Amino acid sequence: MKRDTAIFKLIKEELHRQTSGIELIASENFVSAQVMEAMGSVMTNKYAEGLPGKRYYGGCEIVDQSEQLAIDRAKQLYNAAWVNVQPHSGAQANAAVMLACLNPGDKILGFDLSHGGHLTHGSPVNFSGKLYKPSFYGVEKESGLINYDNVEKIALKEKPKMIICGASAYSRDWDYVRLRKIADKVKALLLADISHPSGLIARGILNDPLPHCHIVTTTTHKTLRGPRGGMIMMGQDFPNPWGLKTPKGEIKMMSAILDAAVFPGTQGGPLEHVIAAKAVAYGEALSDSFVKYGIQVVKNANIMANEFIKRGYQVISGGTDNHLMLIDLRSKNITGKEAENALVKADITVNKNMVPFDDKSPFVTSGIRVGTPAITTRGLKERDIPKIVDLMDMVMMNHTNEKKLAAVKKEVNKMMKQYDLFAW
Repeated sequence: MKRDTAIFKLIKEELHRQTSGIELIASENFVSAQVMEAMGSVMTNKYAEGLPGKRYYGGCEIVDQSEQLAIDRAKQLYNAAWVNVQPHSGAQANAAVMLACLNPGDKILGFDLSHGGHLTHGSPVNFSGKLYKPSFYGVEKESGLINYDNVEKIALKEKPKMIICGASAYSRDWDYVRLRKIADKVKALLLADISHPSGLIARGILNDPLPHCHIVTTTTHKTLRGPRGGMIMMGQDFPNPWGLKTPKGEIKMMSAILDAAVFPGTQGGPLEHVIAAKAVAYGEALSDSFVKYGIQVVKNANIMANEFIKRGYQVISGGTDNHLMLIDLRSKNITGKEAENALVKADITVNKNMVPFDDKSPFVTSGIRVGTPAITTRGLKERDIPKIVDLMDMVMMNHTNEKKLAAVKKEVNKMMKQYDLFAW
């Protein structure tokens, strides 16, 4: 068969882009060689609808073992009682949970997208905002922090069937104990979407939602440093609150309802090559080395936030507890779009992002979101962070000066030559 030179040329160019630049998108990371090897394996050839030992196809003896290994490792990693590793993404994990727990038109209470939440937490352009009736909580303007008293007031007023916590651009840890008390008060299910800090939570660096939240969803990339995919977990299984019964008259457990919501509810065949790669990543995350990695991610983020503050940038909430920070650029007279475009020209990758109480559109924005998982994977540490912030400041303060952008790009490329893509 003739080699597809066009696509492999593009793959080579993307490898060059990744190795040459500074990757600061908070939701991105670099996987190990063995994770990529598993993803590119013959596991991709196998159809395996159903669960291990309960498939709709023959020939699943091997993928049953692979998927069960992923489940067992995930349970150990998160101290979970039940796990489904089949969701193709975090969004599909959330879709399955909502299908399992809600009826169209039911009320949900989520973290406002414009304050750092996620599309699947009730945004009107997403299925979650179209199928269900959303209300939102956000951060306080002065502090940039979530006020849990305010969350309780909204919950008492709206009486949602589900409360969603978790974010894509919130730099502080979450009070799951308080949120569970609020959920119990209004008889709501509590869903924690931990997609961003998942790897930090897994190894005890941040608060653990599993003892307190009814259901937990996550992606398997970002801080967990695995392949792109999703997962659903519970700290303990429980009888469904609606009294649904099996054909034999037994009360259905929530795990069975969630399994059915993944398949056949929202997906067909699982991606067994990705599940194999998830198993590899869970195994890596169980190592002592991964704990050191997670601690370094947070150290790098803290130093980076402080370095931005020293240079007069407004970091929302005044700092970070996790792997990311949200920077309001309005005081610097540059939009998020302008900053992103200029930084990309200098081979520094970030994403424009709305900030709380933004006065610009989502296509322009007043801020950028910055994260440290990927540069930490490449081996950058505390000593490197001030230099990175200096380079970013140079770009953003001279974003129309093509000569200076080219000079910074040259410096970035020289700096990153000494770091492997997966150095950790």
